Amino acid sequence: MSNATSVGFIGTPGQPWGESEISIWRSRQVRRRSYHDDVLPVVDRLRKSWTVQQYGELDYSGERFPLFALRSRNWIDALPTALVTGGVHGYETSGVIGALQFAEAFAGEYAGKLNLLIAPCVSPWAFERIQRWNPDAIDPNRSFYADSPAGESAALWNLVNSLRGQFIAHIDLHETTDTDESEFRPALAARDGNPFTPGTIPDGFYLVDDTENPQPAFQNAIIEAVSKVTHIAPADADGTIIGSDVVALGLIRYPLKRLGLCAGITGARYTTTTEVYPDSPRASPEQCNAAQVAAVRAALDFALANPAS
Repeated sequence: MSNATSVGFIGTPGQPWGESEISIWRSRQVRRRSYHDDVLPVVDRLRKSWTVQQYGELDYSGERFPLFALRSRNWIDALPTALVTGGVHGYETSGVIGALQFAEAFAGEYAGKLNLLIAPCVSPWAFERIQRWNPDAIDPNRSFYADSPAGESAALWNLVNSLRGQFIAHIDLHETTDTDESEFRPALAARDGNPFTPGTIPDGFYLVDDTENPQPAFQNAIIEAVSKVTHIAPADADGTIIGSDVVALGLIRYPLKRLGLCAGITGARYTTTTEVYPDSPRASPEQCNAAQVAAVRAALDFALANPAS
């Protein structure tokens, strides 16, 4: 599957897609792996040490995807809560694996210190297609708001809404890949009827902070921890990463809530979006997974050592 070559033949240049164009795009998405075989067995294995909560179910033309979150088994209401999310973009594999690896190997370190809520694969249809969007050609990571048109985003929004005000941290695990430039950005331009403007892909790990709630010390603690696992992305020649100003090593900022990004849904003091680069010749898939785990641990450690006042 490669929409990089096929997406230009969908629709009329300069005109946004309608239902017929979305239907054509959807028909080109090929199932390449299995949520039920690759993710759910790990969730089931974790039932011995976690409370597994089904927080929704997606039904796409008869394909049903139950959505599961892991909750600390010994949940204590008096403790702060941290959210970890992976697979918001289904093609970003290390976000899913990293969330599950953290849950299995390291979450016990935080028992009695904070409550953990982990949604390891927010977008299972896209996980199976190695795709960024859901089947309606909606990007879930621009759709986290009340009454969202994306079922993936709406389900997580409702889960988080029941705990709003309790969160101290949220770590949203992502990747930036070569296919962002070769496939997904051209598809976005075609979908919205815009010309495609080529960009660059950063070689290395970086973070996205919140423009409206910057936490530079928190972000730097994560960068320091991850730098022991994999390399940090340098700025482009113009001082940017993916077109945004670099404000510190491996750090850019977005207005999370205004853009409907997942990392903006909790209202937590400490929020971040991780971005690893799995296509780098300097990073293996195992390093990418380990970088996600290191980011989660560093974020939680910092939040516990620096509680909100």
